[in-house]
Amino acid sequence: MRKIISKPQNINSTIRISGDKSISHRAAILNAMAEGTAEVENFCVGDDQESVIRCLKSLGTKITHTINYKDNHPIHSFTIIGNGKNGFKEPKSPLDCGNSGTCMRLISGLLAGQKFNTLVIGDDSLSKRPMNRIANPLKLMGANIRPLNNFSKDEIRAPFEIKGSNLNSINYKSPVSSAQVKSCILIAGAYADGITTITEPSKSRDHTERMMKAMGAEIEITDKKISIENSKLTAQNVVIPGDISSAAFWIILAACHKNAELFIPNIGLNPTRTGILEVLTKMGAKIDISNQKTELGEPRGDLTVQSSNLTGITIEGSIIPKIIDEIPILSLAACFASGETVIKDAQELRVKESDRIKATVQGLFKLGADISETEDGMIIKNSPNLKGSEVNSHGDHRIAMMLGISGLLTEGQTIITNAEAANISYPNFWDQIDNF
Repeated sequence: MRKIISKPQNINSTIRISGDKSISHRAAILNAMAEGTAEVENFCVGDDQESVIRCLKSLGTKITHTINYKDNHPIHSFTIIGNGKNGFKEPKSPLDCGNSGTCMRLISGLLAGQKFNTLVIGDDSLSKRPMNRIANPLKLMGANIRPLNNFSKDEIRAPFEIKGSNLNSINYKSPVSSAQVKSCILIAGAYADGITTITEPSKSRDHTERMMKAMGAEIEITDKKISIENSKLTAQNVVIPGDISSAAFWIILAACHKNAELFIPNIGLNPTRTGILEVLTKMGAKIDISNQKTELGEPRGDLTVQSSNLTGITIEGSIIPKIIDEIPILSLAACFASGETVIKDAQELRVKESDRIKATVQGLFKLGADISETEDGMIIKNSPNLKGSEVNSHGDHRIAMMLGISGLLTEGQTIITNAEAANISYPNFWDQIDNF
């Protein structure tokens, strides 16, 4: 799919954001593990979330889907009848996680506690991504994980087989700050005898532990250390807040456009995810937050963003895990900031759906940005006079959407190839682009 975009003269509207991708994953998986029935409203229905729903249905979970509309924006809801921890059924075919690393890693934690074998597969892109980071702790807990691709006897990548067992608790020091790794271990920990503890180098997003605690898990959270006992979960109704990673595209559009004001209601404000707001505020973005409240452990509120004069900064260290998904679009914002912006410690981007450091630099450079690649990040100098060109998403949803927003800020036409990648996490992104 090719998408052609031109810059609008002004931007002044309300934009509604589909449910948070990360919270949607967890609401589906944890309510499937729980006892009872849950109504999950404003669920994100991108390709990744469809993979989760498909896998849960293959494991015997009963799930129904309805759609309503607000301001012409589709609101997707799912009714999930929980299996309880031990009510899942052996799938009749391999569990296909598509392109979703979150699905594969979180589902693996659940499968480790089952009494059956499961073959887990993904698409070509996901099959290149490392799974040792979850396989190693799950093996320590007693799960048997066997790779089927013969890539390397020491490297586990999809496809692989998980043979569940009676799990043992572990005290695990993770070599990486990864919400996916942490979540996998916590889900497995709900099945394990004793107390399972995971300690991270720095605190990653904490949606899983917040939701598990709200659903009744015996869980203790102390900054970078989380402990969980063998626990039963109780299904909970929830309205998923808008995804701040998706909102980031529009926040940066409004901040960088010379004549803009956007109102973005019901956005998730989890403190492990608001790094994007911290960074943009430090750069000088005009962002107002109102109507704040909390539901099922997750804070949320309304955002108003106006045209801003941004200043370049250095982005590094403990903030990086909080903004890892937003770095491509932050790099676009850096083009409109005075001075120089330096991004460090972001080497994790090289093992995402694409090498996001390389893909970001290539795309923005082709549009005229003064941007260069480093081993663990990039350097961007003030270069606001971007010119339209033909650019490629490399099949990565966040690169596709970053380039889409670029098109609303560049002179002339921007042509994006492989634009359909945005459907992975944000199916109506291009429809909303067209509204401008």
